[in-house]
Amino acid sequence: MSLPVISPVAARQLMDKGALLVDIRGAGEHAREHIGEARHLPMEQLLNGAGIENAPAVIFHCRSGNRTLLNAGALAACADCQAYILEGGLDAWKKAGLPVVLDATQPMELQRQVQIAAGAMILLGTLLGTFVAPGFYLIPGFIGCGLIFAGLSGFCGLARLLMKMPWNRRASKA
Repeated sequence: MSLPVISPVAARQLMDKGALLVDIRGAGEHAREHIGEARHLPMEQLLNGAGIENAPAVIFHCRSGNRTLLNAGALAACADCQAYILEGGLDAWKKAGLPVVLDATQPMELQRQVQIAAGAMILLGTLLGTFVAPGFYLIPGFIGCGLIFAGLSGFCGLARLLMKMPWNRRASKA
């Protein structure tokens, strides 16, 4: 089942009439930046049976809108009222000039940290392999193997290492 998509401005108007805005992102993403009036119910909680009751309508959102579109059927089953997807998610909400709560003291979400670190190591290894010594090409090869292993097994050693960094430990204690 697909849910209708609603623009940020139309969502704001619907919220003024009592609609509930639900943020389906993970805790780390939500902690760094979120819509102040949104209720935080991560996708995992919704899939494990957390329902939404007593709302005239519900609007689901993620960062870009892709996660909500991919999970539209499961999200529709969580609501006992009319449900919508916020078109473009949090990104579109901000582009429309609507307010968000930003806590820059919270670390960037772990997936983005992994992407930045892996990309930087691949670029560095490639540049060093080209301009210094071919042996440095082992770095991007190693990172590529690690990413394949992470995708196949669900275990990412780089993510585990980044979780131990001081900026991520501080946020997990809060």
